[in-house]
Amino acid sequence: MDIKLLKECGENCWEIPCQGDMRVPARIFASRALIKEMDSKVLEQLMNVASLPGIVKAAMAMPDAHWGYGFPIGGVAAFDPAEGGVISVGGVGYDVSCGVRTLLTGLTREEVVSKLEELADALFSSVPAGVGSEGAIKLSPAKLDEVLVGGAMWAVSRGYGESEDLEYVEERGCMPGADPAAVSDMAKKRQHRQVGTLGSGNHYLEIQYVDEIYDRSAASAFGLEEQAVVVSIHCGSRALGHQIGTDYIQVLGRAARKYNIPIKEKELVCAPIESDEGRSYFKAVACGINCALANRQVLTHLVRQVFDRLLPKAQLQLIYDVSHNTCKVEEHEAGGAKRRLFVHRKGATRAFGPGRSELPPRYREAGQPVIIGGTMGTASYILAGSASGEELTWGSACHGAGRAMSRRQALKRWKGKKVLAELAHQGIIVRSASMRGAAEEAPGAYKDVSQVVDATHAAGLARKVARLRPLACVKG
Repeated sequence: MDIKLLKECGENCWEIPCQGDMRVPARIFASRALIKEMDSKVLEQLMNVASLPGIVKAAMAMPDAHWGYGFPIGGVAAFDPAEGGVISVGGVGYDVSCGVRTLLTGLTREEVVSKLEELADALFSSVPAGVGSEGAIKLSPAKLDEVLVGGAMWAVSRGYGESEDLEYVEERGCMPGADPAAVSDMAKKRQHRQVGTLGSGNHYLEIQYVDEIYDRSAASAFGLEEQAVVVSIHCGSRALGHQIGTDYIQVLGRAARKYNIPIKEKELVCAPIESDEGRSYFKAVACGINCALANRQVLTHLVRQVFDRLLPKAQLQLIYDVSHNTCKVEEHEAGGAKRRLFVHRKGATRAFGPGRSELPPRYREAGQPVIIGGTMGTASYILAGSASGEELTWGSACHGAGRAMSRRQALKRWKGKKVLAELAHQGIIVRSASMRGAAEEAPGAYKDVSQVVDATHAAGLARKVARLRPLACVKG
């Protein structure tokens, strides 16, 4: 991206003032180096988002931003229904509520290393992964409706986890407002055996250890110590979420024409929040969120079973579960008053600061844990939400490293077997359902996650707490 197109307006903050059809500015939070490497399409898409009705303050992109469908991945925008605000498929994405949960094991790296190969094999065997993967749970449409309403609460009620887990899940494990009638029969049919599956693409199940701590107070609140082993699970709502996106592209496309909303990109189709179409889509998104929360809860149960068998001393306790493809109703300060806003985060993580009532009491002083996934061969991070981030970005931060090249480009450059061999040479064990997938997810296909996190920290969106290094990874 040509940095001369942007106006520097703060620490790691760049802006395009209103022009043309833009109702608000477009802002990118990134270092100078990351801006220069960023696809110029990000700026074009942000300017399109900034032109939508009812948008408040600015259309925003996080430091890991790259081109997406409608919104850039790493895009954040809030809309006020009182001002004709809209809800958009492009602002949520096709993998509704894709997110990460991280669990403490109570073990150190030294206690786990000798069992890593066995753990990797057992997790790969126990956790269904890969394109179209199916799990042991078979759900009729009626039973699936229970999942879509109950989320992680449904999973716990069926014995997949512990009630204490729910305290450390966004929305306490259940997104209100879900209505299964807003989800198509096709979406439900595609999902009937996918609860409790990892999926493919950039999804993973990873054993990690704490390599470095930056904020000891927050780390203590989160239960993190140097050399502590954790397990992170990254996945979403699987086929159901994708079908919701596919279905509502059509529904909101018709709605945009009906309500005379100019659309500059197909996936940016939207409807007024207070319209029948907008309400229906929001109910479907809530179902997708609950499906994802249930999915990660069942996967947690499968992981616990493996650890119970191979390392019975382990006590897997949830640090937090947070999504990064959502639209949620939140209360934020805007224009000198508290306002009820519909916040879209597409490839961006909620990062609430200290004191928010939505957080578990244990975290209200430190701020929300913000889990940032890296790649199979690089670090991941845990950050803490900040008050300044709430003011700047509605309490939002980056979600990962962000792709530096497309999957097609990665396939031309890497072979899966070679990628896994290089990682093994670094001492990182990988079990993958697909060599093609391993090539697409080569660490070199992504931006430098440390640069992304440093830019997030420097911009005041969230503060660094701990760095995690991979030991073993299961990929789809």
